[in-house]
Amino acid sequence: MVYLERTITSKLRELSEQFPAVFLTGPRQSGKSTLLTHALSHYAYFSLEDIDIREYATEDPRGFLEHCGSRVILDEVQRAPSLFSYLQTKIDKEDTPGMYLLSGSQNFLMLKGVSQSLAGRVGVLSLLPLTLDEMRAGEHAPSSGEGWIVNGCYPRAITRNIPAPNFYPSYLKTYVERDIRNETSVRDVLCFETFLTACASKVGSPINLSDLGRDIGIDSRTVASWISILEESYIAFRLAPYYRNTGNRHIKTAKLYFYDTGLLCSLLGLNTEAGVKASKRIGLLFENAVIAEKRKQLHHLGKAPRMFFWRDKSNKDKEIDLIIEQSHDHLELFEIKSSKTANRSYLNAMKQLASKSEAECTLRVIYRGESLLQHSNVSASYQNWRAL
Repeated sequence: MVYLERTITSKLRELSEQFPAVFLTGPRQSGKSTLLTHALSHYAYFSLEDIDIREYATEDPRGFLEHCGSRVILDEVQRAPSLFSYLQTKIDKEDTPGMYLLSGSQNFLMLKGVSQSLAGRVGVLSLLPLTLDEMRAGEHAPSSGEGWIVNGCYPRAITRNIPAPNFYPSYLKTYVERDIRNETSVRDVLCFETFLTACASKVGSPINLSDLGRDIGIDSRTVASWISILEESYIAFRLAPYYRNTGNRHIKTAKLYFYDTGLLCSLLGLNTEAGVKASKRIGLLFENAVIAEKRKQLHHLGKAPRMFFWRDKSNKDKEIDLIIEQSHDHLELFEIKSSKTANRSYLNAMKQLASKSEAECTLRVIYRGESLLQHSNVSASYQNWRAL
């Protein structure tokens, strides 16, 4: 498989020199195993997907860890959950940086083991699908905005030129049948598939748990639980509303976005660039692609994303698509438009919030036009999506 250099590599190496264990998680097929074996090729590699290795680790964990040595990659380690306690014992005894690199796709299982046994002993990173920078560096940059949206950013699909109509249905089937059916409390997988499609249809809109549940015949508590599963398995994420009072961010209605627009398009039945271009959802799809791109960039730098949207209380039509809180006194505001034509009105909501904010605000418009425009009277710029 072609290897694309990942931005997160330097952070991975940095944490491996500071913590006895580093936990690399992320969605299925995001390239975790490939990254680990390339970035730290001097480490021994064991995959607990292999049934023989899994049985060895489960039946004789002490013997298995003795056999592994002191610089080890344990891939899909959640397959042997009892191993975490023995890892803790060995780490506490030796306490040497870089002893173990742990990886796994099922974040809901991994985090339980990490929090119970390895808290304070492990650095945590998330590897997501490819960013535009990573694709450009590997000479796999998308040829168009519609292509970027519909083909998504999973390494295997990109490097092997697997068409979206072939890759994503198989990906979804594996995710639902293997991760959801086997690793969660969800028993009605057909209903969960319907739920996934319903979430795709609501992308970029405030989440109403009751309405979403009513549409598919489940209660709001189940909806909340299933959205958490989507987040924990890196399928989707919530974007909270921005309030200066940080407490309000957690109690107000959030929006839902997908980490990968190829997966989103597949759920919506959009399988071609022409289909995306003609879709009434093109604006929301482009918005999702940009917001997901920014989120991936921050994760791959090892930073916790502080990302929000803003809506004017007195005028619900006036909102800011994305706010990144760079620090307490610096906000980066983004208006995201699928249009190819620049328009000064795109700045209106951002200028309104900036005028009221105590923080310094940088204003950006991300659109599909080719011109890079700069306004001299305000700190604002128009940026083509390719330059993200």
